Amino acid sequence: MDSLALLQQWYLQQCDEDWEHTYGVRIETLDNPGWCLEIDLADTELEDKPFEPVHYGMLEEAETSGGEWIFCKVENNKFIAAGGPLKLQEIIGVFLRWAGLSV
Repeated sequence: MDSLALLQQWYLQQCDEDWEHTYGVRIETLDNPGWCLEIDLADTELEDKPFEPVHYGMLEEAETSGGEWIFCKVENNKFIAAGGPLKLQEIIGVFLRWAGLSV
């Protein structure tokens, strides 16, 4: 199963006729260019799971790095990640591995 299919499956597992009305998953573009992924963790099995930030490259150097950067962290009960224009699959993969799902 590919990373997008696994993320969809994780989302579906959280939907309990309550969670999805308050929380969710957001994927947006950045003007650097790049991607932003935000996943609400409240009321999920990941809510209190420790996460060591993952990052390489720098957002400030996005134009000169060829888009080779990512940054992932957990803050305020949210998995927050951003990456270069070709890094969406990789940042989804960081989340999935942390969540214990195979990629």
